[in-house]
Amino acid sequence: MKKITSYFHTSLYTCLLALFLVACGTSDNKSTEKDGDKKGQKPTLVTVTRLSNQAIETTQETIGSLEGLIDPTVSAEVAARVMNVHVNLGQTVKQGQLIATLDAADYTMQRREAQAEVRRIQALIENQAKTVTRNQALVDKKFISQNAVDNEIAQQNVLKQQLDAAKARVGSINHSSNKTRVIAPVSGVIEKKLVDTGDFVSIGDPIVQIVSKQKLRAHLPFPEQIGAQLKAGLKVRLSTPTSNKKVESTIHELKPMITEGSRTIDVIADVVNEPDWQPGASVTGIVILGEQFAALMIPEQSLVLRPAGEVVYIVRNNVAYQAIVKTGARQNGLIEVQEGLQPNDTVVVDGAGFLTDKAPVSIQQVK
Repeated sequence: MKKITSYFHTSLYTCLLALFLVACGTSDNKSTEKDGDKKGQKPTLVTVTRLSNQAIETTQETIGSLEGLIDPTVSAEVAARVMNVHVNLGQTVKQGQLIATLDAADYTMQRREAQAEVRRIQALIENQAKTVTRNQALVDKKFISQNAVDNEIAQQNVLKQQLDAAKARVGSINHSSNKTRVIAPVSGVIEKKLVDTGDFVSIGDPIVQIVSKQKLRAHLPFPEQIGAQLKAGLKVRLSTPTSNKKVESTIHELKPMITEGSRTIDVIADVVNEPDWQPGASVTGIVILGEQFAALMIPEQSLVLRPAGEVVYIVRNNVAYQAIVKTGARQNGLIEVQEGLQPNDTVVVDGAGFLTDKAPVSIQQVK
């Protein structure tokens, strides 16, 4: 019995000691939490920027294509055999450069024949002039009538007309002979080579196709919803993957009909004398619809989405205050704030997503 009583006392003592230790631990935890509250929330490290009014543009962007306005197919103007083609695919040619040579042997023989005819008629005219002079002397001596002289003069005039016709034929042959030298009508690049040495070409048969980069046309499809804002003369900024150079142009014209499949408006702008720009390449077009000369702009990372809406944090005395804002246009990584902020406000840039209203902050740098 004494052993049982002793065991009971020992167990009771152990339980009381455990309860005491638990109570002490709870008290220590509460004390630690109070000490933490006294120390306050740790400031969030952020960067800030000061707001000011800026000029912004209202723009609309799209992707279109480039068309070559000058891409002539050079064809034969005379029927002849191709003696030589002096260009190859992809070769750059200049205006007036020799592209191909055609056989001119036939025109050489025709020229000789026509020139011989000219000399024959000139000889007849010289002889006829002597006949007229001789007959006129006989008329003066009353040996023959004036009608005989008039007939000789008429014959002389006929020969002169024949001489003019023969000379014109020589000129025509020379002109056709010159066409056996096929010349590049514009500067550009040989896109297609359609004949080779030994081929026979008739009048109108194609020889080469040249694509010129002197003048390109950008076709830019814009949605029909902004059709009322588009008009000829608006500025357009153009860029293409084949060139690092950006070009500023203007809207040349708008196609009168909406494109049926895409419901877009085809806006046309011209690009002149840009050697790195390629016909058929894609082109990015940004049309300037309007300009605003005083707008508050914030960096995109300053804007945070909260249950209350779009929020920006304003810093005053190292404390971030929540400001609900109304936004507008976006441009080059910036967002227009139409309501909710004032010029010279200091707003959080980096770190805004980690903040709550009235959170303490530590400013790392000012942007």
